[in-house]
Amino acid sequence: DPRVLDSMLPYLTAYYGNPHSRTHAYGWESEAAMEKARRQVADLVGADSREIIFTSGATESNNMAIKGVARFYKSRKKHIITTQTEHKCVLDSCRSLETEGFRVTYLPVKQNGLIDLKELETAFQPDTSLVSVMTVNNEIGVKQPIHDIGEICRAHKVFFHTDAAQAIGKIPMDVNDMKIDLMSISGHKIYGPKGVGAIYVRRRPRVRLEPLQSGGGQERGLRSGTVPTPLAVGLGAACEVAQQEMEYDHKRISELAERLVTKIMSEVPDVVMNGDKEHRYPGCINLSFAYVEGESLLMALKDVALSSGSACTSASLEPSYVLRAIGTDEDLAHSSIRFGIGRFTTEEEVDYTVQKCIQHVKRLREMSPLWEMVQDGIDLKSIKWTQH
Repeated sequence: DPRVLDSMLPYLTAYYGNPHSRTHAYGWESEAAMEKARRQVADLVGADSREIIFTSGATESNNMAIKGVARFYKSRKKHIITTQTEHKCVLDSCRSLETEGFRVTYLPVKQNGLIDLKELETAFQPDTSLVSVMTVNNEIGVKQPIHDIGEICRAHKVFFHTDAAQAIGKIPMDVNDMKIDLMSISGHKIYGPKGVGAIYVRRRPRVRLEPLQSGGGQERGLRSGTVPTPLAVGLGAACEVAQQEMEYDHKRISELAERLVTKIMSEVPDVVMNGDKEHRYPGCINLSFAYVEGESLLMALKDVALSSGSACTSASLEPSYVLRAIGTDEDLAHSSIRFGIGRFTTEEEVDYTVQKCIQHVKRLREMSPLWEMVQDGIDLKSIKWTQH
């Protein structure tokens, strides 16, 4: 967002002091800017600014929350609960803790992508230290019942962490209302700079973490290292803009999303929308186009920024583990495309994408022997394919 860049520029040129230098005016200027940014982030989520720690992004925040809590309480508690559809950095943090002797329960999700709260209830063990469930899924856009999960965790006296990278600034989030104890935030998901994020760590009831990074004790000793003032200022500005524009953005993005989905589905048969229709963030749409290879469609639409999974795993040809977790057939999972609609997406861009999409799906289906068989009324599930 250009407004974010405007706020950052002075701290890349004129005000270059180290925000942790307490002995001269250059340091004080930077420190004041950093603390203002901390307040802006805190205001967006209903937190106290002392509960916000700057990090390099949501990946680091997720690692800090999961490994930090687990290791701090490890003498008494060795169990963690998460879901099968979390972001890779949450799943990998949990896997790495399993090698240290922790036990992890990976909750399945229902076909709509949401967890079953009853299954969560039964997953608690006497030594559970943390539950980690993302707010909005980065591949299919479904929104978990965070409020209810927070209540359940509080009743069990277990810390609740949520990866809110895809939710912050897009839907209202309040850490006290939702009883969230730790939350991960990313800068570039809300039109801020890349390479900066934050973690919210509750002060009352106090959450203790073992830091991942040792050093000069900056950020309450939880994340040593000089805070990059320009990036922090950018994150703060992005949070403030998001707070002002959230309602407007949400309404506009919902309309564009509706336009995209309706137009495609009215022109093309056998398109499935993945994830719950109601409980979702409208800007993240995942569609499966039956009998079309997702990669071929991506190649045909290379002037549009789309992906078949999350950006982090877009190099692997495995079908998305999120789609597998919601029970999507292997062939449909391979034919799914994720569309992202944001603050600066225009109606013309949506219409262009729709028109290209329809054109190429039709073209690719014409070339597909499977599509031909389906048109002839053959049930593909009944065919016995031979292995060569």
